[in-house]
Amino acid sequence: MRPADHVLLTRFNLPTPGPESLVRAQDDWLRGRVELFETYCLPSVQAQTSRAFTWIVYFDPASPAWLRARIDAWVAACGLHPVFREEVSSRDLLADLDVEVDRHHAEVITTNLDNDDGLAADFVARLQRAEVTTGPRPGGRDGDGGGRTALYCPQGLVLADGRAYLHTDEHNAFCSVREPWLGARTCWTDWHNLLHRQMPVVLVDGGPAWLQVVHGSNVSNRVRGHLVAPAPHRAAFPGLLTGATAPPRAALAADRFLRHPARTVRDRGRGLARRTALGLVGKDGFDRWKTVLARRRTSASHG
Repeated sequence: MRPADHVLLTRFNLPTPGPESLVRAQDDWLRGRVELFETYCLPSVQAQTSRAFTWIVYFDPASPAWLRARIDAWVAACGLHPVFREEVSSRDLLADLDVEVDRHHAEVITTNLDNDDGLAADFVARLQRAEVTTGPRPGGRDGDGGGRTALYCPQGLVLADGRAYLHTDEHNAFCSVREPWLGARTCWTDWHNLLHRQMPVVLVDGGPAWLQVVHGSNVSNRVRGHLVAPAPHRAAFPGLLTGATAPPRAALAADRFLRHPARTVRDRGRGLARRTALGLVGKDGFDRWKTVLARRRTSASHG
């Protein structure tokens, strides 16, 4: 595959509207987010076998002094590119790419990485090796961004309460878009699970490529997949699974025959509800609905 520039994009504490803004308003959110970032996200980027990428991380300009000092340490440790903005429009993002990225190739890969999740050590290399056939998307017109392709590594791990779960999601949040620099829209052009509406999708083969961490301040994440022993995956996620324990055989059997099927039914129901809601009220209405639910959960947790 011909080479492309590669950019990882991370939102750290942007003061964006929506359900997560309610969580960010809690006093302990920021310090907890720093701990998750330093435990999973940062070391997983440092461990990448390919170093041919730029990592842009967005921060709130109102970030406290102690966090800015921490950011300076992160820059020294791995060379991430901090950008301070109150919001990031499509125009802002493209302007930041012009400033922060040294262009060496005609194409660019942009990848979303949430600040509380992690990557397998070969995640970047796997995306850069992926075979992508360029050309206009089916039904596309000249000038509509021909050659733009969404890339997903469908298999990953979910870590919750010291246990690891193997999960397959063909439209997961670790989405990437490969496209020409000219007319680029990036992986943030739409929700990660809606990119297939705008462009062809390529699923990148291989074992678990990402680690999603379920924790107390998650808005949307939950346990998914089936319970597995963490040992076979430790080499792919160096240092990220140290807190995961090996489940006893009884727990594996119970998860295989009872809990995993129940989670599958639950997720299918939620997926149907989500698609129905999107069809009825659109993306903006769906966001408002999620905000109401998040507000109720936040109020309940402080009740």
